[in-house]
Amino acid sequence: MALPRTHLRAGYPTASPADADWQPWSDAWTRHIPALTDRHDLRVTVAAGAGGGAPACFYPDAGRIEVDATHIGAPDIANPARAGHKRLVPTAYGLLVHEAAHATHSLWTTPPGTPPVVATVADLLEESRAEHRQRSRRRTDRRWLRHTVTHLLNPDGAPVDDPWHAGQLAALLLARVDARILTAKDIKGVRAAVTAVLGRKRLLALRDIWRQAHTVDDTDAAQMVDLAWRWCHVLGIDPDRRPEPPTADLGVFAGHLAQALSDYLAHAAGLTPAEYSAGHLESHYRAPASWTRRDPHEAERAAARHLAARLRQARVRHPEPATRPTAVPPGRLRTRHAITAQAQVAAGALPTATPWQRRAALPPHKPTLHLAVLVDTSGSMSSYAAPMSSAGWILAHAAHSAQAVTATIAFGDTATLLVAPRRHPTQVLEMTAVGGTCAFLDAVKLADTLLHLRHRATLRMLAVVSDGDLPNADAAQRLISTLHHTGCTVLWLRPADLAGHTFTHTSTLLVDDPVHAVRAIADAAVTALDTA
Repeated sequence: MALPRTHLRAGYPTASPADADWQPWSDAWTRHIPALTDRHDLRVTVAAGAGGGAPACFYPDAGRIEVDATHIGAPDIANPARAGHKRLVPTAYGLLVHEAAHATHSLWTTPPGTPPVVATVADLLEESRAEHRQRSRRRTDRRWLRHTVTHLLNPDGAPVDDPWHAGQLAALLLARVDARILTAKDIKGVRAAVTAVLGRKRLLALRDIWRQAHTVDDTDAAQMVDLAWRWCHVLGIDPDRRPEPPTADLGVFAGHLAQALSDYLAHAAGLTPAEYSAGHLESHYRAPASWTRRDPHEAERAAARHLAARLRQARVRHPEPATRPTAVPPGRLRTRHAITAQAQVAAGALPTATPWQRRAALPPHKPTLHLAVLVDTSGSMSSYAAPMSSAGWILAHAAHSAQAVTATIAFGDTATLLVAPRRHPTQVLEMTAVGGTCAFLDAVKLADTLLHLRHRATLRMLAVVSDGDLPNADAAQRLISTLHHTGCTVLWLRPADLAGHTFTHTSTLLVDDPVHAVRAIADAAVTALDTA
């Protein structure tokens, strides 16, 4: 979650972004900023990349506000000298108003020696306090401040369901309801998730703290810090023992907080959760530009057809006694359906009812197979890159015609979604194996998000092709164990010629050829369906 100090910074900007195309915006907003702040010593810079990595930023020591022009679009989208331009760029103008609120009301600084966790909480409380003061002074600014909230939040800001991250969501979203920026309806789902993690009693205690913060004077640093200490105590954090802000446990999957935050951001953007998730995946897990695409070979097409046939056969093997409705005898007459059929005929409609029921040997019901394949793209696995690129395409096309869902994810220095679920790529995306394996944890969590690997109602399998030489091996083991205990099979395919680590709660196979790894995954998928 983006912390407030990422866009409220002491000192001076390291560089002064300048762009002649955006200079009219910088000049117009510099002339306009006194109306928002009652200050005449501030300058506004609008440029692509401004904001110091945040959407917008305020430098108190320099008396400077920066706004990233990305949130405007093109310089000619509106005339910034006209009052009506703000309706065409509500998000960017809202960012300007937000930084103006800090410039006007965030006049206190954290006292030296304050534990970092306390300082962080004080900054969190300052977000809604500054906006509350700005709205109280200029009521019409609420309209623009609402547009900025989603851009000041990180979609990955609630990685685990723990009190610290629940408190962050409470301070940045729930507190804005009492600041009269958001409405209770806006954050209904977030409130439910936060309450589930914290409990009603602790949430009420936190609410009392942020409501008191809204009444603190603009220069009263001591009171803000005191409220931050109280906040830590409510959450069970001892700043004297643990002065640094808590960090998320890498070995824990995301939970209700992450889902609630994602749903809120989707609703605020006017998208369905599925549309928002698709956009987030596209922006965060896209393939590197150096990876190339090619048309599939005939051998790959044949392999996809063969695997699809095996999966279909596994679904219908071993027929079981059952009953089947039919429109004609022989069989047992079902009176209610017979009356329905007669009524349909009398009404002149085509009869759709099936009055008879006969015994038959039918294929057993099989759950949908959810298969995630994780491919190590570190330098030591270079010989596996091409075969596993083909495997991703083959599995996706075989699953399409066999009622299965697959996803192929590469992990190296970053996680890359090679083939998304329910997609049928027309080309094979060729991976390049370079770098390390630090993104394994992200890849596992991504696979769980895409295929619901912890959901017991489906048939799930995770296949990993890697030597197992991973950083954060303890966290990786906890994720694997979590999947194992929920009934998800974890198949680990290790190259026989490479030294590596063997994880518990996995079915580990040593393979001496990349093609054998692909065959092992296919065989495991067929076996899983056959025995389901």
